[in-house]
Amino acid sequence: QLQLVESGGGLVQPGGSLRLSCAASRATLDYYAIAWFRQAPGRERERVSCISASNTYTPYADFVKGRFTISRDNAKNTLYLQMNSLKPEDTGVYYCAARSRYCSAYRNEYGYWGQGTQVTVSS
Repeated sequence: QLQLVESGGGLVQPGGSLRLSCAASRATLDYYAIAWFRQAPGRERERVSCISASNTYTPYADFVKGRFTISRDNAKNTLYLQMNSLKPEDTGVYYCAARSRYCSAYRNEYGYWGQGTQVTVSS
């Protein structure tokens, strides 16, 4: 059973950067599409980005395009999210999630989730 653990969150000033990591264990990520979701207080969980198992498809939400970059290192069994030019509205809990091979925009189609890591963007 695939297990996911996020890390790298924290408090950062507007305009700053963070890199989130999602380490997988008990299974290889090679055959999974992996996504980053985020949930702000009082809001629904929304997909930020995803990377397909083939690494050929990496959609981004409009609100992070040009600022965030998703990547994966299969040798380390780890997914990353590089977040630059952070804004206060990027504040929330960030989750990684996995499903077989192909990205989906729908959170209920991801069967594996991490526990989340808090990102707070504030001066």
